[in-house]
Amino acid sequence: MKPILALFLLSSFAIASLRSLLRSSTRFAVLAVSLCSAPHSSFSAQPNILLFLADDLGYADIGANGCQDIPTPNVDSIAKNGVRFTDAYATHPVCSPSRAGLMSGMYQHRFGFEHNSGPERYASPDFGMPREIPSLAEKLKAAGYATGMFGKWHIGFKEGLRPHERGFDYHFGFLSGARSYYPDNPRENDPLIRNGKVVKGEKDYLTDAFAREAADFIERSKAQPWFVYLPFNAVHSPLEATEKYEARFPNITEKKRKTYAGMLSALDDAVGRVMAKVRELGQEENTLVMFYSDNGGPTFETTSRNDPLRGYKGQMYEGGIRVPFALQWKGKIPAGQTYREMIMGFDYHATALAAAGVEVPKDKPNDGVNLLPYLLGEKTSAPHDFLCWRAGAQRAIRMGDWKLVQTPRESTAQLFNLKTDLGETTDLAAKEPAKFNELAARFAEWERGTIPAKWIRQDQRNAEEGGKLKTGSTPKGTAKAGNRVDEAFKKADANQDGKLTREEYPQKEVFDAVDANKDGFATLEEVRGYYQTRRGQGNQ
Repeated sequence: MKPILALFLLSSFAIASLRSLLRSSTRFAVLAVSLCSAPHSSFSAQPNILLFLADDLGYADIGANGCQDIPTPNVDSIAKNGVRFTDAYATHPVCSPSRAGLMSGMYQHRFGFEHNSGPERYASPDFGMPREIPSLAEKLKAAGYATGMFGKWHIGFKEGLRPHERGFDYHFGFLSGARSYYPDNPRENDPLIRNGKVVKGEKDYLTDAFAREAADFIERSKAQPWFVYLPFNAVHSPLEATEKYEARFPNITEKKRKTYAGMLSALDDAVGRVMAKVRELGQEENTLVMFYSDNGGPTFETTSRNDPLRGYKGQMYEGGIRVPFALQWKGKIPAGQTYREMIMGFDYHATALAAAGVEVPKDKPNDGVNLLPYLLGEKTSAPHDFLCWRAGAQRAIRMGDWKLVQTPRESTAQLFNLKTDLGETTDLAAKEPAKFNELAARFAEWERGTIPAKWIRQDQRNAEEGGKLKTGSTPKGTAKAGNRVDEAFKKADANQDGKLTREEYPQKEVFDAVDANKDGFATLEEVRGYYQTRRGQGNQ
């Protein structure tokens, strides 16, 4: 097992060949073909494409996936009118790389996009999705679509890498990873932007403003096919909701959960407002609607829920990467479906291109799969043989029901059977060495098609303004920081039973936040998760 494990942990990379690919011409060919020659000849015109992306929304945060205390009727209606995906994944457990995978249609590791940026003023000069990787908006714009984006970008700050320079005719939102929901917050350093220029005088709660702007764009673009990308910053921290939204939840008494409920309810209202505009224009049956989250929920930070999954945002366990997914195309895709094969965020990229009749460029890797034939019953096989994830020292691969996970805190990789152990509680590595080796070898094969990360997450603790790293700095979220948490836990665990009571916990004022499942104890995993989100590993 050890040589294969070494392959899993110490990967080799096909750097030279991929760099050669990335140095190739930045031009890309996009062919807008009539849908008579497209894979689905019954589609008579290019449909509109509406893509909602939630931020840090947990797997169990929508009614369709079991949420009980926060109604999400508008999000749920997408699943009801189309397809709910049970085994859908983000390409990464934190925000920025996941969004790069969506916009590029490929594993972002192919072009070195492996970590968040940190605040813009401290970010690495290399941060951003490179120009030679065409975005979904660029491809659709070349095919005659009006393209609009409303919300959080987070895949490029520099000139040439901003939304209005990457294929969007119209952009309203912000470029960073997180900001206040109150546009006039005097402490806010990250401005709202409209087509590259700072916006002054915005008054609406940000989630409401994004929905307003998206609906207005749809109205203006109704005479041609349009692509609207609405990447909310909801329900990412900071926890901020208006009184209007919090007042909907008088029965929720815990302050953080009440605010979170208001934020999620605002997001659901925003989805409903945009969908109402589509219906008002009589365009719902000619609109492909897609919804998902960029990664799992950071439960300790926001009260998001990933039940029944193990783990949280920033982790490779299911709770960090398996997310809500729903898709509808009324009149084309049969309603009320539940799809159980594994899919990934970049499949929405491929599906949008196929629906639009846009040929996938042949000069770039494409990892996404067009889901339409599977949802129409034309294909019965699984869209993917395997899926992979990498975030620094964290690695994972899922192949069928089996999943291999490597975390910085475990000396060896863990093997789980998700069919019998969805909560990833029982490590089968010792009992199933052949399966362990098979997955590890497949991961090593995948990794040869990637390149090393081009930057790490940077902030004031490890970098100077302008992006220069400080001498001797330790990247946040490393094993060194994690070891300090482990040592403190062991010291506090006086009876060595593997969990801390409120009396044992050194900082009693935060015990309730650490005790995520509210069983009266803080486990080591809960403590790790709490401090992982406190350090802001995945926030920007």
